[in-house]
This record gives sequence, structure tokens and C-alpha cells, in this order.
Amino acid sequence: MQSYALKKNGKKSAKVFGRGLPISTKDSVAICRKLSGMNLQKGKEFLFGMLSEKRSLDGKFHTKAALEILGLLNSAESNAEFKGLDPEKMIINASAHEGYTFYRPRRFKVHGRKKKVTHVQVVVEQK
Repeated sequence: MQSYALKKNGKKSAKVFGRGLPISTKDSVAICRKLSGMNLQKGKEFLFGMLSEKRSLDGKFHTKAALEILGLLNSAESNAEFKGLDPEKMIINASAHEGYTFYRPRRFKVHGRKKKVTHVQVVVEQK
């Protein structure tokens, strides 16, 4: 089992770990860097803007990665509410790194192709 990159106080924070997500590592690292330090509501608005293609990050929308990370933020918000924390005061700390890689088998002389796999960790902390 993989441990979290961010160690926070367990009573004032909620964690989510997305393991083996089929998204680009490069895109998810860029999104996580942008979201880190942002308020939870502003972060969700930013990702909704990327999905509706009204906001871009470096001229790109990264819709697939934004959708997966938005799902993780919603799950982190649910975890925070379950702990009795106020979601309005939550700050996002996110990190992403490359997961295990494997090749999809192909028939005959065509070589396999590498599948994109990324691990994303999201920790929301109440300030």
C-alpha cells in the first residue's frame, strides 16, 4: 500500500487517493500544481470551467484529467463533511505522480502500447 505524500493533522483534514487513474501524468501534475493552496470551492469552479472549455491551463483544457480530479475533490468534500468539517474553509493540497506502467498486448507483429496510469493524492485541510 502506498502512503500519502502529504502528512496533515487527521482531525482537521480529509484525504482521498486516486490510484491507477487512466489520465496523463503530465496533465494531472499541471492541474494539481494549480489547485494546491486554492480554496475548495474556487478549485471546483476552476475545474468546471476547464470542463466547459471556458478556462484553460497553458492554452489547453485537459478535460479528461479535470473530470477525474473533480471527482476526487467531490469525494474529499464528502469525507470532510462526514468528519464534521466546514467545506467553505477547506484548502486543497494535491499531488500527482506516475503510476505503474504496463503494455497492452497486440497481435501479430504490432508491438504493445504503453497505457497512461497516474496516482493522484488530494488532502483538504480546514484553515
